[in-house]
Amino acid sequence: MALKLPIYMDNAATTRVDPRVVEAMLPYFTERFGNSASRNHRFGWEAEDAVDNAREQAAALIGAGGKEIIWTSGSSESNNLAIKGAARMYAKAGDGQPKRGHIITAAHEHKAVLDPCKRLQREGFDVTFLDPPKDGVITAKAVEAALRPDTILVTLMWANNEIGTINEVPEIGNLCHDREIIFHTDATQWVGKMPTDVERDNIDLLSWSGHKIYAPKGVGALYVRRRKPRVRLEAQMDGGGHERGMRSGTLAVPNIVGFGKACELCKNEMDAERERLHKLRRKLETELTSKLEVVQINGHAERRLPHLTNMSFGFVEGESLLMGINDIACSSGSACTSASLEPSYVLKSLGVGDELAHSSLRLSLGRWNTAEEVDYAIDGIIKAVNHLRSMSPLYDLHKEGIDITKIQWQSH
Repeated sequence: MALKLPIYMDNAATTRVDPRVVEAMLPYFTERFGNSASRNHRFGWEAEDAVDNAREQAAALIGAGGKEIIWTSGSSESNNLAIKGAARMYAKAGDGQPKRGHIITAAHEHKAVLDPCKRLQREGFDVTFLDPPKDGVITAKAVEAALRPDTILVTLMWANNEIGTINEVPEIGNLCHDREIIFHTDATQWVGKMPTDVERDNIDLLSWSGHKIYAPKGVGALYVRRRKPRVRLEAQMDGGGHERGMRSGTLAVPNIVGFGKACELCKNEMDAERERLHKLRRKLETELTSKLEVVQINGHAERRLPHLTNMSFGFVEGESLLMGINDIACSSGSACTSASLEPSYVLKSLGVGDELAHSSLRLSLGRWNTAEEVDYAIDGIIKAVNHLRSMSPLYDLHKEGIDITKIQWQSH
């Protein structure tokens, strides 16, 4: 069968909605259109039942209880509610100072974690931004070294959105529980792809988003632990006391139904899908690194998501490479920062130089990618890289064995 172009390999940015999810959603636009907060007629009861069913589907995916799921508009809102809500709720009073406390995060987190932490910093909280090692993995040992008597919150993503590296989340959670510190993880890239159990993995707060798991955009969830410990959050949006008083607003019932169905599908199909995508990712990396020189896979060699790779191609400019493979949808850096011409702050935080950081591609595979598409991408990337290098005088110097990092350029 002929390939259908363009090919989509940017599933870490967003996913196509699964047709089975769309099918589950459709009745809640036209036939069962009630407000789930309307408790005095059948339309409202049907909507409320659908929302509660979706809570159970979402909870089952992460080993939680249905009452521990709070609906949001997506991971950015979930992160803001978790981080700001926990920090302000558990703030400690300093000697003669306003209420405050210490928060730990990492320099290569998503902006939806970094920016809330920076806002809290402006409010008087003290924030430690851990510098990741070259492999990108934040360890429990690194977190332990940063803990202080006034630490109230640790917020670290489970898997990085640009390089796919996996932090030591269960170990970090255990460390926090031993010290009665609230632990939040942005699990946007993890949930639905990898096994998750909030009890086993020692998590108090967990964010994830519908559009990363084949559900629609505009819906997400926040897991909030109800016991041992019971986590409390200060609401960031007021007006009606919805969602246990943590997140007011009329619920988007069709989207929530879609989110629940997507969670159910992920739970049932995750194991086989993970293995299939891992094989495709390995093929992609093996072929490109064996057929091209000066190629670097960014992040830890093993502790990475099965479906995502971030590769830097020396002597190639990333934007030119993207244009050279314009029938292969992928990204240079993350979708949230793709409008910027600056090199990826995630790669720079790992010590990757500007040249290689500018030459990176993130390819993220998903439910509908095939082996034939991977073969096409491999051929297209090799052709584009070789073409761009053929026009690079720096690459000519490299082929002659000259170390261009030691060249002293003359200025006029």
